[in-house]
Amino acid sequence: MSVLEQKKQVVSTIATKLRDSKATVVVDYRGLNVAEVTELRKQLREAGVEFKVYKNTLARRATAEAGLTELDEQLVGPTAIAFSEEDVIAPAKVLNNFAKEHEALEIKAGVLEGKVVSVAEVKALAELPSREGLLSMLANVLQAPVRNFALATKAVADQKEEQGA
Repeated sequence: MSVLEQKKQVVSTIATKLRDSKATVVVDYRGLNVAEVTELRKQLREAGVEFKVYKNTLARRATAEAGLTELDEQLVGPTAIAFSEEDVIAPAKVLNNFAKEHEALEIKAGVLEGKVVSVAEVKALAELPSREGLLSMLANVLQAPVRNFALATKAVADQKEEQGA
């Protein structure tokens, strides 16, 4: 396979990942040492997030193919891209937490379900609770009226019992 064919294949792969991912985060990893990058990759892999470094020229061609050319201005310098096809919050959360501990990691931008978002929006997304946390909050909200009714019924029953005794 010629070099040109290989590059076309990489561009096609990146464009497909950009379209198919629920969340994508673009970061500048300049200043991280090998051990730190390895730790970051491990954390992202555990969260089900794919983390790759691509040549910026190939990534720009892929953004044009995927219709996300607003991302091009962020594709300068050492750039890595985190893709998540399942969890919207996972890449933002892992990268934001890692960036808090390692100032060398800089979040540049993100793509949420086909729309380019700013660094502030990526960080706001990272602060949201996980899916499990949101589901437990919902369960508590749904249980509250039943729990309150049960407590009120028990209080009435106790009061009747005291009056009858």
